[in-house]
Amino acid sequence: MTSTVPALGTRTAEGSALQAVLLDMDGTLVDTEGFWWDVELEVFASLGHALDDSWRHVVVGGPMTRSAGFLIEATGADITLAELSVLLNDGFEQRIGRDLPLMPGAARLLAELSAHEIPTALVSASHRRIIDRVLTSLGPRHFALTVAGDEVPRTKPHPDPYLAAAAGLGVDPARCAVVEDTATGVAAAEAAGCHVVAVPSVAPITPAARRTVVASLEEVDLTFLRGLMTQMR
Repeated sequence: MTSTVPALGTRTAEGSALQAVLLDMDGTLVDTEGFWWDVELEVFASLGHALDDSWRHVVVGGPMTRSAGFLIEATGADITLAELSVLLNDGFEQRIGRDLPLMPGAARLLAELSAHEIPTALVSASHRRIIDRVLTSLGPRHFALTVAGDEVPRTKPHPDPYLAAAAGLGVDPARCAVVEDTATGVAAAEAAGCHVVAVPSVAPITPAARRTVVASLEEVDLTFLRGLMTQMR
């Protein structure tokens, strides 16, 4: 398909170009990190256990195997990881079926990337069943590829999801901009060699080499993402 939108040009300097944008889902594009915690509270309450609020920072942004496993160990709940995963996914699906708010700036950013035909992937630690539900609100047309946490050998904080996304798009990870909201996701993207924009949702994230921290997606547009390729080489 030929775009009628003038190409903003992903090239920012000789030998340096933005080839793709890889986006996290929960807490980055959709305001759902709190949903997961609420569901965890409800499920463990039904099992007779109360969760300590300080544990929220431990489980945020991580794969379900890690977060659910931690909560089972911390509470001593009599439930298997597989059983708990089903309960959490079921509870989350019910929650997003009632309400799925997008993060400020998310719709505008996705529309801009699509309009300029920037290869874009959704890369999440959530399972495929959850991603497919959320995509109906985000718009599957905005993504050339989606990677779910239960589709890679190792999910975040390992680099596998972002390496898989870059390979699927046929691009160099070093020329990808990743947008993440948690330290776990940032670690995965940086381990893959990507440039990272962190938009902290629950816990603070500090700036670092190849990492820019912003307060909101409203600060992020295509020009901003293109600039990362030259600012942090």
